[in-house]
Amino acid sequence: MLLEYFQMIDRIETVDLEKGTLKARSVVPAKSPVFEGHFPGMPLVPGVLLIETMAQASGMLVLAATDFAAMPFLMSVDGAKMRTFVEPEAVLDIEAVLEHDGSGFAVTKAKITSGGKKVCDAQLKLRTMPFSEIPLGDIVKKRASEIGLMDAIARQGGRDEQGSK
Repeated sequence: MLLEYFQMIDRIETVDLEKGTLKARSVVPAKSPVFEGHFPGMPLVPGVLLIETMAQASGMLVLAATDFAAMPFLMSVDGAKMRTFVEPEAVLDIEAVLEHDGSGFAVTKAKITSGGKKVCDAQLKLRTMPFSEIPLGDIVKKRASEIGLMDAIARQGGRDEQGSK
């Protein structure tokens, strides 16, 4: 997890396209410039970065479910609940469940736990834009591969490591 670069997901653990679920894991860094101001003497991961973590997991799920046809962008966060503080070196388990995909939008429910305890959860709405309209396809596929999405899809039996059927 590189907070200052908004790289929130360390590794995709599993993806199940039939059930529409994705599980990921991240470890909060021991030190980050983010902690210098949030809060001096009591470093905590900002809630907005926890929401971003859920959004990135949801986005990876949408990418896998749509065979990398479109880029998901976070549009709204509904019912977000922060349930506890997250400190440096916490291990975060992230789960996203796809509730809807179509009409240029996707809806997920996502949650983060740490040590079996609830950290936060929310419903996320994402707008999907075809990669033919935006120049992010190669960058997104590279990042997805780096964190293991292609491997998780391959283990699930759906696609090869390049994301092709």
